[in-house]
Amino acid sequence: MSLVVNNLQCIRGEKELFSGLSFVLTNKQLMRIEGQNGTGKTTLLRTLCGLSQADDGEVLWHNLTIKKQDEVFRNELFYLGHHNAIKADLSALENLQINTALAGASYSEEQLLQALEDIGLFGSEYKSSAQLSQGQKRRVALAGLLLTNAKLWILDEPFVALDGFAVKKLQDVIASHVENDGTVILTTHQEVPLTQGKILTINLDQSNNKPNRSDND
Repeated sequence: MSLVVNNLQCIRGEKELFSGLSFVLTNKQLMRIEGQNGTGKTTLLRTLCGLSQADDGEVLWHNLTIKKQDEVFRNELFYLGHHNAIKADLSALENLQINTALAGASYSEEQLLQALEDIGLFGSEYKSSAQLSQGQKRRVALAGLLLTNAKLWILDEPFVALDGFAVKKLQDVIASHVENDGTVILTTHQEVPLTQGKILTINLDQSNNKPNRSDND
């Protein structure tokens, strides 16, 4: 299993965010995308997901461009963006039911409730999402990670608005996924132990945009 990026270029307006970006990411690997605000981190993640179009270059999954295998690729991808993608008038449970169904998965109510409890939402499962804090809303979105079979996780600022318990829990979930042959690409402004170990990094502030291995542990 591999994600291959060849000479990727993205331009927004008159600004080139990055160009000549190439890397290969395989199972059991975690990559962090770094850079100042406005350098294109979110644009890069959305391009890797196929949600935004590159101006040049290509993204391949299992040696085929993601454009040629849209359904297969999306079934093996879990994407979490800046927004939690939950509806305020639905409960945490109902949002998780809808999100998993849209991903083509079917779970019992008991399984969904267990995922919400594991992510720290016990007692809030039936509350309207409008009544939840920002951190709780983020947990609703993250609960999907506990249920998905997707091999590739692309996470944009997954730790935002989370308290210490949830940050630790999420780190454990991500580390376990990588250990079990998964692949993760993420951005984060928070320095956490997960991103201070031996991981691959790409810094979009740098002109060469080459992946480096971080050995900060």
